[in-house]
Amino acid sequence: MTTSATARSIAAKYGTAHRTVTPRVNGRDVTCEVSTRTTLADFLRDELDLVSVHLGCEHGECGCCTVLFDGRSVRSCLLLAVQADGHTVETVESLSADPARLHPVQECFAEEQGLQCGFCTPAMVLRTKEIIETGGTGGSGGRELTDAEIRHEISGILCRCTGYQNIVNAVRAAQARLRGGEAATDDTAEGRD
Repeated sequence: MTTSATARSIAAKYGTAHRTVTPRVNGRDVTCEVSTRTTLADFLRDELDLVSVHLGCEHGECGCCTVLFDGRSVRSCLLLAVQADGHTVETVESLSADPARLHPVQECFAEEQGLQCGFCTPAMVLRTKEIIETGGTGGSGGRELTDAEIRHEISGILCRCTGYQNIVNAVRAAQARLRGGEAATDDTAEGRD
């Protein structure tokens, strides 16, 4: 078989098909034609110029490509763009309607020094937004999470700079700010006044 015949055979077997997708990205409907093999991360970065979606390992291990998919965090390097058709996708760019103002979660990350190189920050901010809104994997939104619970909830995103304590502090501060209160210490949150 010739090289071009082999290439045609591979294309026929594995597909180079394109599909039209219409996801709702950061509050607006987007219609694009994408290759069926394009990842959601590549679609967001390359087609929509949403470069806050950081690609680290591209194997789903580091979590730096985390976005919110129908309100839940997912690793966008593991999803195909065609899977987003008809779904809602949020990147960190969606958090504030005014580019000159930060979302309260972003403010808390800055104030608590919950970032250093910034590579994991968009994913951490989105995960923080989700766990505050939903209560995380426990699903009991509305209550303050302990430091141990926060560490568990953010454990799927690798940070190589901060040692995580400042991120935990930022999540705690964001919980308080979004609920209109002061940040509790871990002793108070766990009922050890």
